[in-house]
Amino acid sequence: MKKLLFTLIVLWSITVFSQKQNKRLSHFNLEKNLAIQGYDPVAYFKQGKATKGTRAISASYEGVVYYFSNSVKKEAFINNPSKYEPQYGGWCAYAMGESNDRVAINPETFKISNGKLYLFYNAFFNNTLKSWNKAGLKLMQNADANWIKMYK
Repeated sequence: MKKLLFTLIVLWSITVFSQKQNKRLSHFNLEKNLAIQGYDPVAYFKQGKATKGTRAISASYEGVVYYFSNSVKKEAFINNPSKYEPQYGGWCAYAMGESNDRVAINPETFKISNGKLYLFYNAFFNNTLKSWNKAGLKLMQNADANWIKMYK
């Protein structure tokens, strides 16, 4: 009886975790579970620039895969992944705040603010980072609220 109960608890735990992970993956801007188009999330903070990572130096956090430019950055991420993950699942911060839309990003158009990474769409003469900077705090508050509603 104890073995059956234990097996049921394990299966239930796996199912709950799997559902949480699938929900997370469905909300993130990913290509084959890869975030930020292969750019190193730690490099934005440590170097202040977008740097491509490599498949050889990668880590997965709750199903989302990240590439890193070196093992030191990978280790920093593993020690504190929530510090380095992009806001709003890696979708365009401006679009999330302006219209609650999930819009693709240009990984080289970013902003670090209050210790968080924000990514933006930048193509066809439309750099949404410029609009984000003009809008101020209100757009960030909208984006935060929209993301919470979307992610529930």
